[in-house]
Amino acid sequence: MYNQISKTKKAVRQIKQAIPLQTLQRLPAYLSYLRRVLPDKKNVSARTIAAALSLGEIQVRKDLAAVSDKGRPKTGYDTAELIADIEDTLGCTNSKDAVLIGAGKLGTALLSYKGFSEYGLNIVSAFDTDKSKCGTDESGKAVLPMEKLTDFCKRLNIRIGIITVPAAHAQEICDKLVDCGIKAVWNFAPVHLNAPPGVLVKSENMAASLALLSRHLMEPDTSPDKDEE
Repeated sequence: MYNQISKTKKAVRQIKQAIPLQTLQRLPAYLSYLRRVLPDKKNVSARTIAAALSLGEIQVRKDLAAVSDKGRPKTGYDTAELIADIEDTLGCTNSKDAVLIGAGKLGTALLSYKGFSEYGLNIVSAFDTDKSKCGTDESGKAVLPMEKLTDFCKRLNIRIGIITVPAAHAQEICDKLVDCGIKAVWNFAPVHLNAPPGVLVKSENMAASLALLSRHLMEPDTSPDKDEE
């Protein structure tokens, strides 16, 4: 009996590890929508989610099938059960502690943002080389000097590091985080970071997003003229 349960759990882990990156990136949007409609919708279908988020129904159906096997013809998914499956896939139910490096305006904004807890992320503390920024921020979390980073990460077994320092110092900070045992780096500095195998770096490229917006504004307006409708 124990071996059977163990094999089942192993199979579930393998399925979740095989989920495509694009699907994982869409799951938070599904989760946010489902949480909003839960009080009013006991059941929800892939078609309903697709329409609400302006996505293709086939794509949504495939995404949901990758994380849950509870979908039923005509009735769709039990909303609460689907939320639980997506949360489990994203690790929302297992709080993950993180440290943040760079207590500037962006860093302190992220440090005080309470929405991360909904996705299982807990920024324990921030670190900065500027001693004048050390102390306690408005959210009540500590900002500590950089020399305490290594001991802090190893003592609390921290595995996630968030970088909000200027680009010129980002690689140095990334190397420092790796030395501290960090396995996942969330980078907000506008620069490419190199990390050894086994360490994931996810960069938020705001310049690229701005370029897409700017390009869109430069393209000819193809929407129908109201006077011609």
